[in-house]
Amino acid sequence: MRYEQLKSAVVDAKGRLMSVTGSCHCGAVRVDVPTTPEWVASCNCSICRKLGTLVAYYPDDGSVRVTGATVPYIHGDRMIAFLHCPTCACHTHWESTGQSYGRIGVNARLLDGFAVREGRYTLDGVELEVRYFDNADR
Repeated sequence: MRYEQLKSAVVDAKGRLMSVTGSCHCGAVRVDVPTTPEWVASCNCSICRKLGTLVAYYPDDGSVRVTGATVPYIHGDRMIAFLHCPTCACHTHWESTGQSYGRIGVNARLLDGFAVREGRYTLDGVELEVRYFDNADR
């Protein structure tokens, strides 16, 4: 995002951009999240390793909007569904298959302004904190 755009952008009390959007590669699935993530998770469980997703977590309160058709992939304990675009196969988000865990995980790599520069993950030029989740046995 350019400086001129940042000057007029709406930010929350923590200085995070509000209402961030993104999409899959082909654009058929759009993702709208309420704010820039405070941090993203890099998980080493079997599915996250294969997908290469960096997960941004948001409350499961309807504030995350996903539009466009998605297809679920459910495995293991069958407690969450990994959803992806049926056209380009980009993993968009995960959600509970039953009882809510109070959060939803969005693929931060799909958010507009996401970049990787010299091994650092940024969103609109601001470095994202990466927290490593050790779930290899799951």
